[in-house]
Amino acid sequence: MKELKPSAQLAAVIGDKPIPRTEVVKKLWAYIKKNNLQDAKNRRAINADDKLKPVFGGKAQVSMFDMTKLISKHLS
Repeated sequence: MKELKPSAQLAAVIGDKPIPRTEVVKKLWAYIKKNNLQDAKNRRAINADDKLKPVFGGKAQVSMFDMTKLISKHLS
C-alpha cells in the first residue's frame, strides 16, 4: 500500500509519519471514539473538536462519508 504524508492539520490528530490511507482512517476513527465525537443521535455524524475542525474545512459536523472526502485533501 502506498504511504501518504498527512498535512500539519491532520498530523495533529494522527501523527506525522507517512502511512497507508487505511491506517489514516483507522487512526482517525480511534481518535473519534476515544474523544466521544460521534453524534449520540445520528451515529453517522462526526462532531469536530478543535483539532478536527481544520481537517473538516472548518465544519462543526460532517458525515462519515464526507469525512473520507475531506481527509483526502490532507494527504499527499
